[in-house]
Amino acid sequence: MQRLTSIHPKLPEDREQVPRILVRAVGGLMLLSLVLTTFAVLSDRPLEALPLDGPIAEQRIIHIYARQDGAARVLDQNGGVVADLRPDEGGFISGVSRALTRVRGTHGVAADEPVRLIRYQDGRLALRDDLTGWRAELIGFGADNTAAFARLLD
Repeated sequence: MQRLTSIHPKLPEDREQVPRILVRAVGGLMLLSLVLTTFAVLSDRPLEALPLDGPIAEQRIIHIYARQDGAARVLDQNGGVVADLRPDEGGFISGVSRALTRVRGTHGVAADEPVRLIRYQDGRLALRDDLTGWRAELIGFGADNTAAFARLLD
């Protein structure tokens, strides 16, 4: 029996399967991203993705003392205990404190300086370090982690 030949000749094994235009488009996007990032860094453009500070509904000056096991002790500006958290309760607060300590170390600021915990009128919670300019918008870390800091305001 005679073998039927295909209308389309068989493609060589080493022929590209991804269209060349698609590869060029992806390369162009990568190059554009690199150019935009370089421009932003070299021109010292401000961070524009941060939410604007709004009217403050409530704030508290706190000192956070964290341990590596996740335990944390939070004091108010007068030294009164706001919270004494076990490792299973204070993991997120302890982690944020370690991040803050690292930033403060790069700025030459003592780790035990106070930080502001702010609740804006729109309900957002934020942590602000006025000594370094560091800030953390706590809503981005999920409801449970935001609630951990919200309890420090109550």
